[in-house]
Amino acid sequence: MQLLTQFLFPFLLWLPRVNRETLKADFIAGLTGAVIVLPQGVAFATIAGLPPEYGLYTAMVTPIIAALFGSSWHLISGPTTAISIVVFSAISGHAEPGSASFIQYTLTLTFLAGVYQLAFALARLGVLVNFVSHTVVIGFTAGAAILIATSQMNQVFGVEIPRGESFLLTWIDIFHQLPQMNTYVFIVAIFTLSVALVFKLWVKRLPNLLLALVAGSVLAYLLGGEAVGIKLVAEIPAHLPPLSMPDFSLATIKMLAPQAFAVALLGLIEAVSISRAIASKSHQRIDGNQEFFGQGLSNIVGSFFSSYAGSGSFTRSGLNYTSGAQTPLSAIFAAVLLAVIILLVAPLTAYLPIPAMAGVIMLVAWNLVDFGHIKKIFTTSRAETSILLTTFFATLFLELEFAIYLGVLLSLILFLARTSIPDVVSLVPTTEPATGKSILVNKYGDNRLPECPQLKVVRIDMSVYFGSANHIQNRLHYMTKQQGYKRILVIGAGINFIDLTGAEMLEQESARLKASGGGLYFAGLKRKVSTFIHKGHFDEHIGSAYFFDSKREAIQQITTTILDHTICQRCAFRVFQECHQPPLTEPDVSKMKD
Repeated sequence: MQLLTQFLFPFLLWLPRVNRETLKADFIAGLTGAVIVLPQGVAFATIAGLPPEYGLYTAMVTPIIAALFGSSWHLISGPTTAISIVVFSAISGHAEPGSASFIQYTLTLTFLAGVYQLAFALARLGVLVNFVSHTVVIGFTAGAAILIATSQMNQVFGVEIPRGESFLLTWIDIFHQLPQMNTYVFIVAIFTLSVALVFKLWVKRLPNLLLALVAGSVLAYLLGGEAVGIKLVAEIPAHLPPLSMPDFSLATIKMLAPQAFAVALLGLIEAVSISRAIASKSHQRIDGNQEFFGQGLSNIVGSFFSSYAGSGSFTRSGLNYTSGAQTPLSAIFAAVLLAVIILLVAPLTAYLPIPAMAGVIMLVAWNLVDFGHIKKIFTTSRAETSILLTTFFATLFLELEFAIYLGVLLSLILFLARTSIPDVVSLVPTTEPATGKSILVNKYGDNRLPECPQLKVVRIDMSVYFGSANHIQNRLHYMTKQQGYKRILVIGAGINFIDLTGAEMLEQESARLKASGGGLYFAGLKRKVSTFIHKGHFDEHIGSAYFFDSKREAIQQITTTILDHTICQRCAFRVFQECHQPPLTEPDVSKMKD
């Protein structure tokens, strides 16, 4: 009952930590976050094809619910770049961006994504995020960054580009229309981008995006504004998020359900990965299932308060942590303070130039690309590089939701490929210099160390399951056919999991070795593996005499009672300690004559 209460009302765990000092720290962090999210919310809504106010509504509603029902103390949820571009891709094929039907479809998409996320949480599937490679997210966001920049080119150059065109066609149209570029529009966009970069690089404490928008607005006014073709953003309504209603018709749900799953999956990946990254600094434990619950509930509630799909924001969450936030109240303060700011300054947004917004969005897109991590992937792993490039190009040239699915599928394939080829390490005994004790070490770490000619000692690292059974069986066959071993001792300390296929394979190998006069022995199996073997009666079929609690016991029993001692007495290697004790030692011939 207590665990259920903590799951449904996780804020009961951190509320006792709230005091005067934490309230002050959370308020300052929340104020900083509110100022930062003001231009971001407008930009993200523009990317999603929604009126600007919907990004701000999302930044007011989503963080409060996610903070109350998630597990992270520092994660700030709300509109994000990646989610915004997926929303635009999913809905733009069904309705005109910015229209009433587009908005209602977006609310339905948000509701469905929240339902998926909540279902994952209730099914305790938080562990699934661990199977999605971070490389997929990096490749997707890099591709999304280019798509975002591409979508703003018409606003940067002041040319007309048909909506909904593919990546390549958009750039073809841009090049064809460059001669008709509006110079005033271009100057405002580049000036805004430059100001944002200057503040970002040299005055990091100030809200660079907000100041850049102010500077771009002043320049647009000085150049002549709308009289010279510089379009302005419509005035944002000065009120709190209004109530809304998603479209629950069966036709709409069937139409948007696949895209909603992609939004839900991407949102969960973003939220959990960001919360864990910050938790590594704050030394907090993150519950993946609880994060799923918070994200799902925030999207469901948000869909009824004019908010579109949100997730964790790395920029705002990182800033929240560095600003000294102590509890999730900082996210709630940020949302409330944003609402206050909107009520006060909303009329001023009517003077915001669209080219200035495009300049800010260009910088947002640039910040999405993790160049350092991409370079590391290219230099360290060919497999990860292939996943990165596949996800990246799929994002550019295919449907965005399909790019996410493809990236996840490649991650799973890579995971299965790695676990299907576990290391089967040959072990040899040696003496530890510090203690003088006999230990088993990897033979390939020192090829000079001899092996026992009758007993092969190996350690299987990773799991013995249907994917790895064939590889392990091939290795065991190689040891018997090519190396001539009839007796093999498996040290089970590295086996984390075994399934029915894996256990049946070991049973078959045991029978094969027995038929040739040898045997397959096991020592030091983990309790979980040993329990599975016992429940399946595999220990009875193989024989209880072939299982040992420890490798020391196994080596002692096998060498003294099972090996051919006539071979041992002529052996020049004598690798085990027991090899120097009767009955493995050479008989004393002088005593035999007496």
